[in-house]
Amino acid sequence: MLSRPRGLRRLLTKDPMEADLGRRRFRHRGGAARTVFTTSERSYVFGYNAVMSREVEKVEELPRDQRPFAYEGAAAACTTLDLLTLTRGRRLHELLAGPAQHHRHAAYLGAGRAYALLRLRPLWGARRAHPLLRWLAVDGFGFQWSLSKADRMVGERTMPDLLTRAHCAVFDQGLGRLLWYHECGAPDDVSARIGGYAIPRRADLWSGVGFAAAYTGGAEADELWWLTERAGSDGFRAYLAQGCAFAVAARLRSGDLPEHAARAAPILAGADPEEAASWTDRALIALGHEAHTHEDFRSWQSQTRRSWTRRHRY
Repeated sequence: MLSRPRGLRRLLTKDPMEADLGRRRFRHRGGAARTVFTTSERSYVFGYNAVMSREVEKVEELPRDQRPFAYEGAAAACTTLDLLTLTRGRRLHELLAGPAQHHRHAAYLGAGRAYALLRLRPLWGARRAHPLLRWLAVDGFGFQWSLSKADRMVGERTMPDLLTRAHCAVFDQGLGRLLWYHECGAPDDVSARIGGYAIPRRADLWSGVGFAAAYTGGAEADELWWLTERAGSDGFRAYLAQGCAFAVAARLRSGDLPEHAARAAPILAGADPEEAASWTDRALIALGHEAHTHEDFRSWQSQTRRSWTRRHRY
């Protein structure tokens, strides 16, 4: 239970009911999938409100598999306060240097969600931001923007005017993660949604789906196998695997690997979790210490896909 914040923080506090995706007219299906997605968003809201209540330490009281989502929310709250008070990323840096130091992927996704909440272009102004992980803020922006405007982003398949061309591909990865939530992890429905987008956008959408399927879960093993079939038939099997590899790497750095992620890696990436995560590590090392541009971030992903391709070359 969190204490009640005061002043500006009280105005910014989120209603816990925001975690109820059923209120957003997302697809509903039987089984545990809906609970998985609602629980992850509930943890996000908890982490966000924990910062507003100045009780971020309470995130550690959540189950281990939910803490990344809570730190995503905490980072969104820190970034929101930083942007509104012009503190140049001080709160976010303190979060990353302290309690969220093992949840950096989640924190940068959360930072991007704050930009979307404030309708600001996700340009990075925070000092000491990780040169490549900072691009995950655009992914987070894509997820939150699409969550808030699902009818337009999923139904009409538009792209916000706030983005530069360089941002659009990473935005689509966030949109792909949102599609996994929107279709409640149903492979056929996710595939059908992706099929409605222009072909140049589908690669990054599949990457986002691969990340969400491994990171958040929500599908059984047979459904994950079917998802790989659908991605392969669409011509983007490597992108699904790359998204999974990034998700598994993020989960391993956060601590214990959840059962759903351990189950997803051999199916979506065709490798055990440690090997899949090593693809992202080797690709990052190969880029060197000076890598920081959007092109470098995209190269990080493409090199990870090459590792999958070499692994599955017959």
